[in-house]
Amino acid sequence: MDTQYDAAFKARILVEALPYIQQYYGQTVVVKYGGNAMINDELKDAVIHDLVLLNLVGVKVVVVHGGGPEISDMLKKIGKESKFVNGLRYTDRETMDIVQMVLCGKVNKDLVTLLEKAGGRGIGLGGMDGGMFQAKRLTDRTGTDYGYVGDIVDVDPSPVIDVLNEGYIPVVSTVAQGIDDETNYNINADTAACKLAVALGAKKLILLTDVRGLMLDPDDETTLIPNLKVSEVPRLIRDGIIRGGMIPKVDCCVEAVRKGVEAANIQDGRVKHSILIELLSKVGVGTMFQ
Repeated sequence: MDTQYDAAFKARILVEALPYIQQYYGQTVVVKYGGNAMINDELKDAVIHDLVLLNLVGVKVVVVHGGGPEISDMLKKIGKESKFVNGLRYTDRETMDIVQMVLCGKVNKDLVTLLEKAGGRGIGLGGMDGGMFQAKRLTDRTGTDYGYVGDIVDVDPSPVIDVLNEGYIPVVSTVAQGIDDETNYNINADTAACKLAVALGAKKLILLTDVRGLMLDPDDETTLIPNLKVSEVPRLIRDGIIRGGMIPKVDCCVEAVRKGVEAANIQDGRVKHSILIELLSKVGVGTMFQ
């Protein structure tokens, strides 16, 4: 049972959060949900409750999710090996069927169920619903073949806006409608979250990941860069500080900010309630791009 001291402490926390709640009230926040926060039950519970709380205090929360581990598990069950090319899942026709089934089905509806159990109201949307994500087959300068992996060329946020206006939390899977072929495409979740945040005119984009954020030395978490102007990014890439798998995540943040999103974060989903800490406190989590 809480003591009077405990109650006073909680009240003080709520009062301190008030200006941040006012800042985000009625604003849109897009959260790319992935990594350990999607696998670990304790972290998953924390994220779900963060999302529900934000929704209840008037923040328009949009969840964009992938589901790599679940896709890999399903492929393993049917005896098919997961194949990756340059960090992207190679997606042949059979794999695309599994991707669509897992992302738009099991993962999406499981998240909606968790939101409902936590007292929220979620509605699952596939990226192809209402033509939300439209894509062409991904090609790069080297001509590398990724199979049915798509590059988003247009976003219609209308389905998400309709759901938000009814007070629900949209839960969006990252499958896109193909406009150059009679197929749907597998889409990188970070990219999808970025494009949707821009189309919605979001105030904030949050990419949950399994690292603390962008660090001067990837092996030393004390070198975290808490704030970064997008104009500084090219120099950090030239200096080799931003490299490897961090480059596409940073690119998403830079694109979002340059196209109107007020701020974008790469933050550690392994920290319980990292979303609330970032949005409703002065401490913040991870690296914020502005």
